[in-house]
Amino acid sequence: MKKQTTNIFEAVPVQEVVLLTGATGYIGGRLLKVLEQTGMRVRCVARNPDTLKPRVAPMTEVVRGDVLEFDSIRLAMDGAVTAFYLVHSMGSSAEFEEMDRIGAENFARAASESGIRRIIYLGGLGDSSEELSAHLRSRHEVGDILRSSGVQTIEFRASVVIGSGSLSFEMVRALTERLPVMITPKWVSAITQPIGVSDVLAYLRAAIALNVDGNRTYEIGGPDTISYGGLMREYARQRGLRRWMISVPVLTPRLSSLWLGLVTPIYARVGRKLIDSIQHTTIVRDNSASEAFAIRPIGVSDAIALALRNEDHEFAETRWSDAVSSGGLLGNWGGTRFGNRLVDSRTIQVSVDPKAAFSPIRRIGGMHGWYYGDLLWRIRGFLDLLVGGVGVRRGRRNPETAAPGDAIDFWRVESYEPDHLMRLAAEMKLPGRAWLEFEVTGTASGSTIRQTALFDPVGLLGLAYWYLLFPLHQLVFAGMLRGIARNAQIVKA
Repeated sequence: MKKQTTNIFEAVPVQEVVLLTGATGYIGGRLLKVLEQTGMRVRCVARNPDTLKPRVAPMTEVVRGDVLEFDSIRLAMDGAVTAFYLVHSMGSSAEFEEMDRIGAENFARAASESGIRRIIYLGGLGDSSEELSAHLRSRHEVGDILRSSGVQTIEFRASVVIGSGSLSFEMVRALTERLPVMITPKWVSAITQPIGVSDVLAYLRAAIALNVDGNRTYEIGGPDTISYGGLMREYARQRGLRRWMISVPVLTPRLSSLWLGLVTPIYARVGRKLIDSIQHTTIVRDNSASEAFAIRPIGVSDAIALALRNEDHEFAETRWSDAVSSGGLLGNWGGTRFGNRLVDSRTIQVSVDPKAAFSPIRRIGGMHGWYYGDLLWRIRGFLDLLVGGVGVRRGRRNPETAAPGDAIDFWRVESYEPDHLMRLAAEMKLPGRAWLEFEVTGTASGSTIRQTALFDPVGLLGLAYWYLLFPLHQLVFAGMLRGIARNAQIVKA
């Protein structure tokens, strides 16, 4: 059988329309970017197109459609050649198995009537000869329904997908970060075969041009088999955390799901469905994917490291003026979250142009001070010195301007765009990583200054540090922003 390329950006004929469902979801949203980078014509189906349109490339179509409404999905398929089915109803409070069944039946019928030549579907690993959970049973049933359409169907079955934002990875992350000692139920020892999200995307992309006849089901996973407990230990190792696990047999799936709802971002009802599934061994038993594709998935350690690096990259590329409300303080008490990071952001308006508004920002620290609570900043620096940190003794290289790499007291300039943006990375001793960002936008008649404090906590100590000091940070950062605004007005005068 002909091997497929590992290059997920290989060009394909641009005249062929690829239909993508689930573009607002985790896998679908990432696959959308991959397909767009190939120059492919993509048509996304969304229940609410207006929420998706701002996030797609100019050549990508966004049409209204819902797999639970046959007429809408049938209309959306007109002219498409390949269709991705990447939707499921696990997060629904309704009977998700019935909803998945109806959605798959509508999609299969519409694909058959519209002349779709290939359906590509991502399901879940699990031995069909065993008594599967409702979630895995539904995933397999959807694949059967799609194959019964008469349209060639390529189904991939995967276990844990490792990538920042994936349900399983976020569960592992939250449990490991927040619980130094874990009372672990039996499901934590279940064996799985994780796969990195980049490898899942590579398989999905390569399946478009796969040279094969008839229906195919491919089990995909990385080279490592590992328990969920092992995943937590590896995540802890890479984050520099010490974690202890005490196994007990008494935590039922229901109790475990309620426990997840308390200590992780996962809703209890989703947690129950997830735990029901992860009690099963989910490993690759059929290696035909390695023969049909030249893709060689990375291991668990590399996949976790890549997920953390990619999250750093996404964070570095974020502009908070686009990502958060322009109405001042972000979220509820304690800020809000960006991945594992905690974010506290506020704005202030000044009647000066961006150059004048940015002037006090580029001078911050050193002899100019921090525009509010300088005594508190000096105390913080002294405490940092006591624990072996740099304190505030460094000052700054140039009192009037800054550049990436410059030290400013116990901060270092990470990003600098004159008259627009300065991001500082903390070099003080902290149970995590911290940033302080200033961004200025506006016109000659007025500007908006946004100040954003960000913290990537490591473990329970990191979370305790953020929440205990949050009231003080509110006082200091709000006062600092007002001080910057006053100084900007003085510059204008």
